[in-house]
Amino acid sequence: MRKQILVSCLCLSMAASLMGGMSVSAEETGLNTEGKLVVGFDAEYPPYGYMDDNGDYTGFDLELAEALCEIEGWELVKQPIDWDSKDAELNSGSIDCIWNGFTMDGREDAYTFSVPYVNNSEVVITAENSGISSLADLAGKIVGVQADSAALTLLEEGGDQADLGATFGTLQQFADNNTAFAELMAGSLDAVALDIGVALYQINRREGYVILDEYLNAEKYAIGFKKGNDTLAEIVNKDLGILYENGIFMELAEKYEIADMVCLADTLGLAEAGTEAETEAE
Repeated sequence: MRKQILVSCLCLSMAASLMGGMSVSAEETGLNTEGKLVVGFDAEYPPYGYMDDNGDYTGFDLELAEALCEIEGWELVKQPIDWDSKDAELNSGSIDCIWNGFTMDGREDAYTFSVPYVNNSEVVITAENSGISSLADLAGKIVGVQADSAALTLLEEGGDQADLGATFGTLQQFADNNTAFAELMAGSLDAVALDIGVALYQINRREGYVILDEYLNAEKYAIGFKKGNDTLAEIVNKDLGILYENGIFMELAEKYEIADMVCLADTLGLAEAGTEAETEAE
C-alpha cells in the first residue's frame, strides 16, 4: 500500500511539474527555445555590442538584455551574426531578436519592433585635416559604409541623401564599421557614414577625427523581432519599463556614454506619468 501511495505521489508531482512548465512554455513567451533568449548582434558595433579586452561580448544592448533576462529568469545567449545575414538568422529561428543598435525607421513593415529606446542619427566621420567640412565636400570622395546598414540604405534610397550619395566618387561597403574606420585611419577612405553612437565611440578614443556638423538624418533604435511575434515584444516592452523605473537602464546609458540619446521615458510615457504624480503630491 505504501509503495502504491509513493508511486501515486510521484505521478502527481511529475504532472504538477509538467503543468508548471506549460505555464512558461516557449510558445507563451514567444521564444524559440524555452527559457533562452538568443540575441543576434554585430560583434563589432561599440558601444552597443562588441568584444572587450578580456574577450567577452559586452556593450549597452547586451548588458540591457542581461538585465532583462534576470527579470524573466531566462538564459541570455549572445549570438554574433553577420549583419547582412540578420534577416535569415531571425526568420530561420536561430535568433529570437536583433538587439544591437537596430534602426526601426523604414523597417516597420518587415519586423515586429519593441518601443524605441534610443534616438539615433546617421553622421559622417572624416579626418580633421581632410579639407571636408560639409556634406557637399564629399562630392567625388571615397566614402565607407557598413553593408546592409541604415546609412547605406539612406545613401542609396533616401531621397535627398541618395542624391548626395550619387555625388560620391565611390560608396564602398564593409562588413563592419570597425573595418571601415580602420581604412579611414589608413587613408584609403575620405570619410565614413555611420550611426552617431558608434561614431562618438570611435572619435572619443583617438585624436584627429571629427563628425561633420550636418547630419544625414534622425531616427530611432528598437529591438527587432520576427514579424508577428507580439508576445515576446510585449514582454520585452514591459521589462524595459521596469529597467527604466528601477534605474538600471539609465545607469547603463551613463556607463556607455549615450545617456543624452535615450528616449525610452518618452516612448513609454514614463516622464509624463512622473510629472502627473508630482503634481498630485503638491
